[in-house]
Amino acid sequence: MRLLVRVYTLELLQKGRKMSFLLAGVIALLCLQTVTVYAQSLKVSGKLIDATTKEALVGGSISVKGTNQGTTADASGQYSISVNSSTAVLEFKYVGYATKSVAVGNQSIINVSLAPNAADLEQVVVVGYGTQKKTDVTGSVKSVASAAFNKGIINSPEQLLQGKVAGVNVTSATGEPGGTQGITIRGPGGIRSGSTPLFVIDGLALDNSSTGGGNPLNFINPQDIETIDVLKDASATAIYGSRGANGVILVTTKKGKAGTSKIEFSTSVGVSSITRALPVLSATEFRKQVVANSGILEDFGANTDWQKEITRQAMTKNYNLSLGGGANKLTYYAAFGAQMQQGILKNNQLDRLTGRMNVNQKFWDDRLNLDANLSFSNTVNERPAIESLLGTALSNNPTLPTYAQDGKTPATFVSQSNPLTTLQLFKDINTTNRFIANISPSVKLTKGLVYRMNFGYDNSTSVRDVQTLASNVPKIDGRLDTYNTSNLNNLIENYLTYNLDLGDHSFAALVGHSYQKIQYQWRTFSINKFPIVPTEPIYNPGIGQELTLATNKPAGSAFINELQSFYTRLNYQYQDKYLATATVRGDGSSKFGSNNRYGIFPSFSLGWRISEEPFLKNTSISNLKLRGGWGQTGNQEIPPKITQPLFTATVGSTTSYPLESTGSYPAGITYSRLANPDIQWEVSTQMNLGLDFAFLNGALSGSIDAFNKVSTNMLLEVIPADPVQPASSVWTNVANMEIVNRGVEMDLDYKFETKSGIKFNVGGNLTLINNEVKGSPYSVIPSGSASGSGLTSATINGYINGQPIGTFFLKEFIGFDDKGMSKYKDQDGDGIITDKDRIAAGTALPTTQYNFFGNASYKGFDLSLQFNGVSGNKIYDNTANASFYKLKIAKNTNVTPAAFADFKESINNAAPISTRYLKDAAFLRLNNLTLGYQLPTAKMGISKFISSARLSLTGQNLWVKTKYDGYDPEVNKDNSINGVLSYGIDYLSYPKAKSVIVGLNLTF
Repeated sequence: MRLLVRVYTLELLQKGRKMSFLLAGVIALLCLQTVTVYAQSLKVSGKLIDATTKEALVGGSISVKGTNQGTTADASGQYSISVNSSTAVLEFKYVGYATKSVAVGNQSIINVSLAPNAADLEQVVVVGYGTQKKTDVTGSVKSVASAAFNKGIINSPEQLLQGKVAGVNVTSATGEPGGTQGITIRGPGGIRSGSTPLFVIDGLALDNSSTGGGNPLNFINPQDIETIDVLKDASATAIYGSRGANGVILVTTKKGKAGTSKIEFSTSVGVSSITRALPVLSATEFRKQVVANSGILEDFGANTDWQKEITRQAMTKNYNLSLGGGANKLTYYAAFGAQMQQGILKNNQLDRLTGRMNVNQKFWDDRLNLDANLSFSNTVNERPAIESLLGTALSNNPTLPTYAQDGKTPATFVSQSNPLTTLQLFKDINTTNRFIANISPSVKLTKGLVYRMNFGYDNSTSVRDVQTLASNVPKIDGRLDTYNTSNLNNLIENYLTYNLDLGDHSFAALVGHSYQKIQYQWRTFSINKFPIVPTEPIYNPGIGQELTLATNKPAGSAFINELQSFYTRLNYQYQDKYLATATVRGDGSSKFGSNNRYGIFPSFSLGWRISEEPFLKNTSISNLKLRGGWGQTGNQEIPPKITQPLFTATVGSTTSYPLESTGSYPAGITYSRLANPDIQWEVSTQMNLGLDFAFLNGALSGSIDAFNKVSTNMLLEVIPADPVQPASSVWTNVANMEIVNRGVEMDLDYKFETKSGIKFNVGGNLTLINNEVKGSPYSVIPSGSASGSGLTSATINGYINGQPIGTFFLKEFIGFDDKGMSKYKDQDGDGIITDKDRIAAGTALPTTQYNFFGNASYKGFDLSLQFNGVSGNKIYDNTANASFYKLKIAKNTNVTPAAFADFKESINNAAPISTRYLKDAAFLRLNNLTLGYQLPTAKMGISKFISSARLSLTGQNLWVKTKYDGYDPEVNKDNSINGVLSYGIDYLSYPKAKSVIVGLNLTF
C-alpha cells in the first residue's frame, strides 16, 4: 500500500504541486479508510491458562489497553475479542496472577499463560475501617469467601456461616422460613444485655432491632455477598468499642471489576418436606392404647394423620440477575433477586424481592474515590398460628374426620378444635420494606494520607396484620390487630488513615469520629366484631363493629438512641516479621446516665511471623505466625431510657394521694421510676493466644486459638434496695458478678491433587468452650418460663454460681412410687420436696462444636459435603411435658408411645417441670451435599454467548443423628423472664425441613 502511494505521488509531482497534494490527500484518505475497515475486522482469539498447572483460568479478564473494550475467558479458558488496530495491546488479568500485556501485531491467535503472583495470593481480610493482608493480622479473624458459603435455601447471612468458623455457633431456633437465627461468637456473655454480634454491611453498622418480627437480616440477598469476615477476639473487635463485646461480623457485598463486563443469571427450584414427624399414635394404635390405659374410647371412625393434614411438600423458587463491569475510572455492580419460599406448614410463605446497586467512581487522577452502595428489599411473610396449629395437630384424636360430609368444609367437634379451621380463619401477614444507602468518598490528601467519610442511611418500615375471621361455627366474632413499626438508623463517620514505610519499619495509623442515631417507633390498634362477608378485615378495618378502650386501646412506644465515638488504631511492622497493633476507642451512649455515659476500650496485640526467619526459609513451611492479644469492649444492648425518670398519670391508691381520708383519689402525675445516672457500661475483657500455620507449601493450613473472655459490670434488672424507690424493679451493674467463657478453637484445611487430575479439599474446625457464672449475689436468677396447661409460672432455666448460662434448674425425677406417682430426689433431706430441692441438671450451651467438610472435583464435575454437630448440651422437651403423658391418652388425647411406656405410672399422675423431660441435645447433621457440573460451553458451541454454565443438585439437612425424639434438637423457644434470656427450650417449635434444590448458573 505504501509503494502504491509513493508511485502515484511521483507522477503527480510532475504535473503540478497543487494537484499532487490534492490527489495525495484523497488517496491517503482512501488508504486510511481501507486500513480502518481492515482493522475493524481484525479478530483475536486464544486461550488463557495457568503457567504451572496448564489449567484454564475461567473468568479471566482480557481487555484492550487504553479502552473500555474487554471480554472474559470461558469455562475452557477460551476467549475472542476484536481490536481496531494491529498496534493494539491486550492485557490479560486474573485474580492471584501477575498481569501480562501482549501487542497484537499481525497475530490472530494469542495463547497466554499467567504465573501466580505471590503478593496477590495473600488473602485480604476486612478488619474494620480498612483491610489487611491475612499474614499481617494480629487478632483472631476468619474470612469466608462466597465460594465456601453453605448452599441451599438461604434466608440470611448467618446460615451461610453455619459450621464454617470455629467459635461461631449458629443455631436455627426454628424451622420457619425467615425465622430468627441464634448466633454467638465465643459464647454468650450477658444476662439481660443480649449476645448477638454486631453486623456491619459495607461499613454500615446495623441496629439489631427487628421491625415486625422475624430475622432482622432477612433483607440481604445471600447472592449479593462477596465475603464475610468474623472478628472474634477483643484486639480485632475493639475498634468497634461498645458494639464489639459479642464479636463483629463484617459483610462485604459484590463489586464490579474494571475491564470486564458480564451478566450472571441463576435460578433454583427446591422441594422441602418435614424431616421427621413426631411419632404420635395412629388411629389403630390410639384405639388400642386408650382402652389399655383405662380410658373410655371416643371413636369417630376416621383414620387421620393430623400432622400430615397441616404440612405439605413446600416449593421454593429463586431467581437472581446481576450485571457487573466497568472501565478504568468507573465500576458497577447491579443485582436483582426474587425468592418465593413456601413453609412446610400450610399457609406459610416468605416472599422477598431485593435490588442492589454498588458503584465506584474515581476522579482527579484517582485522588478522589467515591463508593456508593444502595439496596432495597421488600419482604412479605405470611404465617399461620404456629403453636395453636401444631398443638392441635399433635394432640387431636386421630379418629376424628378432617372434613364434613361435603368434603370441603372442615369438620367441627364439640370438645376439640380442627386445625384446618384454624388455617381458614387465621392469618398473620408482615410486610417489611428496607432501604439502605451507604456513601463513602475518600480523598488522598498527600502521599500515604487519606481522608474518608462514611455516611449510612438505613430505613426499615413494616406493617403487620393479625387477622381472625368471623365465624358462626365455631362461634368467633373476628378481630384485626395492626402493628406499624419503623426503624431509622443514621451513621456518619470521618476518619484519616496514614501509611508510612521507612525501610524495615512500616506504620499504618487510623484516627476517626463516629456518630450514630437510631430512631425506633411502634404503634398498634385493633378492632373487633366483623360481619361474615367476603371482604377480609385486613383490607377494610372499617367494617368492624366494636371499638372500645377496654379491648381496643391503642398502644405504642418510641425511643431515640445516640452513639458518639472517637477511635484510633496503630499498626506497626518491622521487617515484615514482627507485628504490633494498638487500638483505643471511646464510646458515649445515650442509654447510660450522665455520670457514666462514656467508656474507654483499649486493646493491643502482637504477632511474630516465624516463617520469615532465616532458619525457616527454603522449607516446606510457607506460613507460621504466633500472635497474642488483650483488649476490652463494651456492651450497651439494654433497653433505652432506663436511666431516666419515668412518670405516670394513672389514678389509684398506688400512684396518687387522697386529699381526705374518705375522699376520692385526685388526678396527678407521680414518679414510677427514679433517675439512675450511675449505670455504666458492661465490659468484656478478652485474652487470646493463637498460631497460624501452613505446611507442605500451603497444602495443609490452619490455626489454633486459646481464649479467655470475662464479662463484668453485669447489667441486670433487680428489686430495689431503697424502700423509697417507687419502681418495683430497677437496673443496676451487679458488683463482682462475672460471666467467663474460655476455650480452644482449631481450624484445619488440606488440599491435594492426584496425577489423574482429581482435586480434593478436606478440613474442619473444632471448638471446646466452657461457660461459667461467677460472683452472683443471687442464689439463682430464674429464666425460661414453661408453656402449656398446668405449667404456668414454672421456670426451667436458672443462672447459678459455678454453672454455665442456660443451666437447667430442675427437680430430679427418680421414677414412680407405689401409687404410680412421680418421685423426686430430696436433695436437702428435709423430707419434703420443694424448690430447694432443685439441682443444676446440665446446660443448653454445647461444650463441643465440630464441623468437617470435603470437596472433590474432576474435569467438569464437583462434589462437596459438610457436616456439623455439637455435644455436651441438653434440651428441655416442653412439648412432651405439656402434651405427652399418661393422663392425656386416658382422656382421648393423642400422645407418643413414650407417654405410657412405664406401666407403673398412674393415669392420675401429673407432669410438673422436672428432669423427666430433660434430654440429650447432641447431634451430627449432614447439613449440605452438592453435586455440580460445569457444562463445556466451548465444545457445545455456545461460548460466544454463554461463557459459563453450571448445573447443581443440592441436598440440605438430609440426615441427622441424635438421641432427641422431638422435631429437631437445634431449636429454642425464647421464654425469657423479665428479659433474662432462656436457652434450650422446645415447645411446639416449627419443624425443620429437608430440602432438595436444583440450580442453574449462567454467565454471559
